[in-house]
Amino acid sequence: MKRRAPLLLAGLALAALGGCASAPEERFYTLSAVAEPATATRAYTVSVGPVNVPEMVDRPQLVLRLAANRVEILEQARWATPLPSGIGQVVAANLARLLGGTRVAAYPQSAVSDPDYRVAVDVQRFESAPGTAASLDALWTIRSARGALVKAGRSTIDEPARGGDTEALVAAHDRALAALSRDIARALPAMASP
Repeated sequence: MKRRAPLLLAGLALAALGGCASAPEERFYTLSAVAEPATATRAYTVSVGPVNVPEMVDRPQLVLRLAANRVEILEQARWATPLPSGIGQVVAANLARLLGGTRVAAYPQSAVSDPDYRVAVDVQRFESAPGTAASLDALWTIRSARGALVKAGRSTIDEPARGGDTEALVAAHDRALAALSRDIARALPAMASP
């Protein structure tokens, strides 16, 4: 019995110390609209969505591209909203800035009923390379209210990360999404078709 007491006390002490250890702090990130506001205005409505992203990045955690065949999933660095809706909201906000006066909303939470144009985005590549760049490759289509194809395009963007941390990568993705939004804005007509 005397031999077990020190072992029991040592086990309790280790358990108490283990209970004091804290889990790593989780950090949450959001994408932001950074497109410069336009001076010209357009008077029509646009709905952005749906937005599709590759399965590899369609998760709460940020995914880093470390090599051609290697990624790292950052368990403690997470998107505050699902990536498809975050991208849709940022593209919509960027388009609203770029198309001054145009009512733009993200699907499915669209405040725009029966929009003049619908923009769908199919992200082929959404990569984060630490200390290097944020890469975006997206196919997009613009359809009229009647469903007719107005324009289809592809935007391939590599935006340098201005630092080696996660915040720099997220900011690079913001700039890449602004470039995508500019491509879409240039393809939208000057005025809505009758």
